[in-house]
Amino acid sequence: MQISRRDLIRSSAVVGGVVALGGVGLADAAVAGTSPVTRATTRTTRLAKGPAGAGGWRPVVKQSGENYLVRRGLGAPARKGRAKRRKPLLAFAQISDVHIIDTESPLRIESGENFSSSAYRPQEILTGQVADAMVREINAIGRGPVTGRRLALTIQTGDNSDTSQYNELRWNIDLLDGGTVAINSGDPARYEGVMDQSDFHSPMFWHPDGTPAGKTPDDALAKYGFPTIPGLLEAAGRPFEAAGLNMPWYSAMGNHDGLVQGNFTPNDTYRNRAIGSAKEVPGGTRTVTADPNRRLLDKAAWVNEHFKTTGTPKGHGFTGENKAKKTAYYYFDKGRVRFVVLDTVATSGERGALDKKQFAWLKRLLDQSKRKLVVLVSHHPLASFADPNLASEIAGTLTRRPNVIAWINGHSHTNQIWAHPRKEKGKVVGGFWEINTASHIDWPQQARLLEIVDNRDNTLSIFTTMIDHGGAVEFNGDLTDPTQLAGLSRVLAANDWQEREDNREGARSARNVELLVRTPDFLRKKKKKK
Repeated sequence: MQISRRDLIRSSAVVGGVVALGGVGLADAAVAGTSPVTRATTRTTRLAKGPAGAGGWRPVVKQSGENYLVRRGLGAPARKGRAKRRKPLLAFAQISDVHIIDTESPLRIESGENFSSSAYRPQEILTGQVADAMVREINAIGRGPVTGRRLALTIQTGDNSDTSQYNELRWNIDLLDGGTVAINSGDPARYEGVMDQSDFHSPMFWHPDGTPAGKTPDDALAKYGFPTIPGLLEAAGRPFEAAGLNMPWYSAMGNHDGLVQGNFTPNDTYRNRAIGSAKEVPGGTRTVTADPNRRLLDKAAWVNEHFKTTGTPKGHGFTGENKAKKTAYYYFDKGRVRFVVLDTVATSGERGALDKKQFAWLKRLLDQSKRKLVVLVSHHPLASFADPNLASEIAGTLTRRPNVIAWINGHSHTNQIWAHPRKEKGKVVGGFWEINTASHIDWPQQARLLEIVDNRDNTLSIFTTMIDHGGAVEFNGDLTDPTQLAGLSRVLAANDWQEREDNREGARSARNVELLVRTPDFLRKKKKKK
């Protein structure tokens, strides 16, 4: 098992714990019904790793899609005929762990690659192209694949950037807004990271331009079947036109947005290093071009930057109250649904947290939201909270409120779904679903569509559909096409030698599913009096 970067460089003394989670109930048959959406999703075609070749290198191949499995872990029955009765309430998209990375930053810790699968990734130079390809795919799909209802919004659930730098956040916002974007820093004319041809050439990193004279071939080329792609490093940093989402988008803060490398509390040492010219690499320290746009952002500055946007809504969910109080939690309504966006970033360390003030705010808000369907949004899932007792208390608070139907989050880089049941006298009588979605940086580089429907039989269904970004399935060598570069990133992620055995696409029951939940009283059909 690989030691994650989070474990490797955790600076706080927190102890992790996993909350006891509810069971899973799967129907034997998938949901029937036809889709009004013509754009392919993983319902019709999914991408997978093909057979291994030299060095274990696997291409990305197309496979048959996956229909919807029914999950009934919350005591809501799967009544026949609901497909004909259902009334769509809302459709939206979730993107998570986009990790827009400044790979040339002096704050990067690539030297930890021997211990951590996320200290360095061969595909990390192409995070901007991947984000744009996902935006384009969400725009093209446009509607829920089950209901045909137009997507009302996209919400990104944290780790939008990689190390709390201004330039990374700015690139993230500009990619979602649309316009010209160039993911490079320091000297715009050349790449100054660990993958270039400098004297600090190290075999632990992939060097797409090949092996310099007199140097040892890197492991990616010599052992793992990686290709040489001359000119890739320069191409990755060239400006390109990002499409921008054609719908409102909202944001939550992740630990990589608020902490240095997702773990460390910003201080003067980190601030000075970020904008300096000394970059630690294996074997020493190299000089790179300093860049003031690498400056670190505190929470207030991070929130404020979302008001400098051409997209909607201004602030992307954050409010004037957030600016005044220097907080990063808020709520907003879309029809019958109230989204409650939490800030689960601890003061240090990668695990989730919720301070007493925010928890009290959450409970007051829930008490005021009894005639709304509540969907919580955060970066961390409950299983990633530092304090398992707090996680259990939060889960209990939510399950006692029948109108809380779901919690969407990220952080794990893996597709997962957990049932949190509420029991009375040993019988499951309700609860909520926790929906955890994969990242843009690691295989399989997916996002998720969610549709909430009223089955008009005193049950609701939440349909979740995985989507692959619109990058090319097979890279054709065109370094001028961002869509081709996004596709290249995906195949590189599939072949990241420290991630090859991981199953981040998750279990079948965590991908295309129908999640049943009992309808809260305020939406229930009232029986006619005789």
